[in-house]
Amino acid sequence: MLAQDGSELAPGSPVLMVQGSARGLLAAERTALNFLQQLSGVASLTAQFVQAVRGTGAIVLETRKTTPGLRTLQKYAVRVGGGVNHRIGLYDRILLKENHFALSGHGMDAAGYQKTVEEAVATGGRFGPVTVEVRNLDEARAAAIGGADVLLLDNMDLDSLHETVLAMRELVRGKDQDLLLEASGGLTLETAGRVAAAGVDRLSVGALTHSAPALDLSMLMDEMRSA
Repeated sequence: MLAQDGSELAPGSPVLMVQGSARGLLAAERTALNFLQQLSGVASLTAQFVQAVRGTGAIVLETRKTTPGLRTLQKYAVRVGGGVNHRIGLYDRILLKENHFALSGHGMDAAGYQKTVEEAVATGGRFGPVTVEVRNLDEARAAAIGGADVLLLDNMDLDSLHETVLAMRELVRGKDQDLLLEASGGLTLETAGRVAAAGVDRLSVGALTHSAPALDLSMLMDEMRSA
């Protein structure tokens, strides 16, 4: 290896040197490059998002929107880029989203949200933090009162996001409740800094794994030598 994971590269920099038979090298070339290009792209995009929120105190996470079969590798690439891993699967924490509330039987109003969250905390909290996706201040307040550990502030405009962050900080002030605030939904490099500056603790960005452009790498051969 000529470059360690996480190294910043200049165009044309070599990253790896391999030796072997011509048949073996050519057979492995495309598979190896596919892995290196895709995962390096994930790390690179993550590093750009981390840079975009630098100084705000917010961290950058990926989501479960990973390529089938590559989740562990893509999540490693996110860490290489300076990001932090979110949940690995459905087993390591509870995450309540719109569909769960629709199917809960308690309704979709604030009272229904609070009741559903209370049940999740009571029965599933032992499996890990309970995260609740909310779309507005009323849902956020209901979820926080219900005992959520993390609020996923989804697709809020900046004004609504800022208002919700302030209200949630005030709601738990002086209480024994550690409430994390996470922004998600359509985040881009252009908007990430402003969203982080609204006061959230973290940003979850599905694009890190499902839309990262591949790094442009190729394998160039030296002349063949006899054995």
